[in-house]
Amino acid sequence: MKKEIHPDNYREAIFVDNTSGEEFLLNSTVETDETGTYQGKEYPLYKVEISSASHPFYTGVKTTIDTAGRVEKFKQRQKAAKTGV
Repeated sequence: MKKEIHPDNYREAIFVDNTSGEEFLLNSTVETDETGTYQGKEYPLYKVEISSASHPFYTGVKTTIDTAGRVEKFKQRQKAAKTGV
């Protein structure tokens, strides 16, 4: 790796998939205040909603992941549009 081309905060960090619970140790500049342990060593921890461990394209499993209630809001709007309210 070339010297002096990466930001100062470029380090290893743990990424945790909230859906599957899978953990990945990657190099990143992501800002986070949380820390976690991976294989007995402590690293910065960053939680993600979806990753290759839970994405339907990679897993082949069709699931609806709705953490913000977007699907229900969409269904309500669709129902209201059909009834003319």
